[in-house]
Amino acid sequence: MGLRNRVAILFAAGIFVLPVICRAQNVSHANLVRLFTFEAQRTPGPPLGWGGGPSGTTFADDKIVHSGKWAARIERDAASINNFSSLTIAIPIDFTGSRIEFRGFLKSEEVSEFFGLWMREDGDGGPVAFDNMQSRQLKGTRDWTQYSISLPLHKDAKQLFFGVLMAGTGKTWADDLQLQVDGKPIGEVPAVEKPKTPIDLDHEFDRGSGITLTDLSKTQIDNLATLGKVWGFLKYHHPAIVSGQRHWDYDLFRVLPRVLAAGDRTAADAILHNWIAGLGKVSECTNACASLKDSDLYMRPGLEWLSDEKLLGADLNQDLQRVFRNRPIFGDQYFVSVIRGVGNPVFDHEPAYPGIKTPDAGFQILALYRFWNIIEYWYPNRDIVGESWDGVLSEFIPRIALAKTSASYQLEMMALIAEVHDTHVNLWSSLQVRPPVGNCRLPVVVRFVENSAVVSGYSQAEAGSATGLKIGDVILDLDGTPVSELISRWSPYYADSNDPARLRDIASSMTRGDCGPSTLRIRREIQTLSITTARVSPGTFNPQAGNTHDLPGDTFRKLSNDVGYLKLSSVKSSDAARYIDAAQGTKGLVIDIRNYPSEFMVFALGSLLVDQPKEFVRFTYGDLSNPGTFHWTTPISLTPQQPHYKGKVVILIDEITQSSAEYHAMAFRSAGAVVIGSTTAGADGNTSEIPLPGGLRSMISGIGVFYSDRKPTQRVGIIPDIEVKPTIAGIRAGRDELLEEALRQILGPEVPASQIEALAKP
Repeated sequence: MGLRNRVAILFAAGIFVLPVICRAQNVSHANLVRLFTFEAQRTPGPPLGWGGGPSGTTFADDKIVHSGKWAARIERDAASINNFSSLTIAIPIDFTGSRIEFRGFLKSEEVSEFFGLWMREDGDGGPVAFDNMQSRQLKGTRDWTQYSISLPLHKDAKQLFFGVLMAGTGKTWADDLQLQVDGKPIGEVPAVEKPKTPIDLDHEFDRGSGITLTDLSKTQIDNLATLGKVWGFLKYHHPAIVSGQRHWDYDLFRVLPRVLAAGDRTAADAILHNWIAGLGKVSECTNACASLKDSDLYMRPGLEWLSDEKLLGADLNQDLQRVFRNRPIFGDQYFVSVIRGVGNPVFDHEPAYPGIKTPDAGFQILALYRFWNIIEYWYPNRDIVGESWDGVLSEFIPRIALAKTSASYQLEMMALIAEVHDTHVNLWSSLQVRPPVGNCRLPVVVRFVENSAVVSGYSQAEAGSATGLKIGDVILDLDGTPVSELISRWSPYYADSNDPARLRDIASSMTRGDCGPSTLRIRREIQTLSITTARVSPGTFNPQAGNTHDLPGDTFRKLSNDVGYLKLSSVKSSDAARYIDAAQGTKGLVIDIRNYPSEFMVFALGSLLVDQPKEFVRFTYGDLSNPGTFHWTTPISLTPQQPHYKGKVVILIDEITQSSAEYHAMAFRSAGAVVIGSTTAGADGNTSEIPLPGGLRSMISGIGVFYSDRKPTQRVGIIPDIEVKPTIAGIRAGRDELLEEALRQILGPEVPASQIEALAKP
């Protein structure tokens, strides 16, 4: 739902969000001008003064230039590693202003995916603002043209990364670049020293926590669980922490050894009591006290444990009650803020500590505490997690704290994150450790149909055909292990909202493994066969294969004189009226959302489908003064606009339909559209990114999304009016059974099945 107005855009959708900064060059302002023209170059090779990569894809070019003698070139072919290449420079944000603009001349040749300028501002917790021009979909061959991107200068930004990138294959040239702040060249903007925060000044644990563990007793686990809850409560309630007066992560490392050494709960509680006293006196609140109002209340905080003296002891109980009772009205918090006008949280000042080498028990415990408390206080769907969240904390303390390798730490964090059951969440930085692991895969697309793993296509036509696998084959065993057993083994590491989304994600990875031979037992119609083939490097695979289930080709077309067809995977918001004009006179319009919308079309298109105002959604949002509390918003409506489409509207959905796609389906459904297909991924709402120690990244669905009548969508997904799922026989025959049903709904039952099938063919 409007995710492209956020820094953290869905990684799962295959979008290039945060370019990997390889050898990012930190350059002084004075040296930028000569690097922007590339005229400092003297010999061929990588552009002088620029970082980026990967190696072998960035060059200085003295043959094709915009001006002068040199330009930069990015060149990629099918053998190039990674999905994209970038040129990169980094500078400190030691200046003030309201807006940063990066501009320059670009030229392209046969770019398969997209190219553009990119810019990113980073704070303590990672990215706070980002643009990479992907939404403009610049590709193909284009002559020299000046392009520009700009970002508001974020108050918490400390580092600026910027440059040029290209995804896919082809060539892109860059020349005559400029960086300006409020219209002034960066070299003319005076430097200023920003106030230092505790994170800037406290370096005691920069090289590691110093905490090592070989085992944990039950007493230690219980005490660590209490510490995790107390540490998180204080983080979002104690005035000294909320105002950013402490390096709260490092304060944890100072108290952790004492809690680990405590012989029993009473001793641990006494340590925490003294620790809290050292934070400073909490003054009695008088006229600026926070209070919890019942109006528009969706969910209360889960703070019953604050009054549990058996858990906390009398002194610690009183400490925490005093902090809670005297919490002020917070306009902002140091560690969290909310996006104005949207409501999803932004986790400011949460360092990712990318330089920390794991295993490090202290930083691993910090990762658990940080994530657990973000869910506890800022996750709008906490009430439908489905597990005892307190129980999850206790279970994962030994699993994460005692992880002995970097990979096992990441895998245990992945299992923790999966307990939230949110397809948005995941450990997006670490998908390489999620099973199955390996750098190669079979060149086929797998989809779960009729509870079976079915070959539904090829990710590279020639290589896919050479495997001996045919469209419609059912995979029974992979390298001697039944698929059902593999699903059971892998599922705990797949952070999906529901089973359709989980099987979708497992299917996309299940043939991954070591390069070389692979043996499959398959069912082909009534035969059971054994096939030996080979996993190969995916460098030449189509990265979009299997990501959509819509029709290839044009965004809008007429399937017949009576039926219009519009797919959202390549729509343009500016063309909404043109699509409707083209569909006028048809009996019905099929809107295919078995994909991820290329642009946000909810209002541009939805307003042309309704003939009167229609409420379609309402949200819940967090309360900075009452962490853990969520309130309802008023409903949002579609307002009729011209040209109005008068025919029948049918929407197609399936397990691919996620997030923004689900939001579009909700909106268009309010126009009286018939929804056909199967349950969607059940992960709606703008996302909020979570940095984690070790340079890891996760995220959450940051706002609760409900129908206007307050029926939920998270985990539930969009439930179709008419359930239709593909069949194995249909996959084998190349049929689109969902589209066929849409055509029957529009044209009527009297139209012969053969004619319906013919109209639905790609």
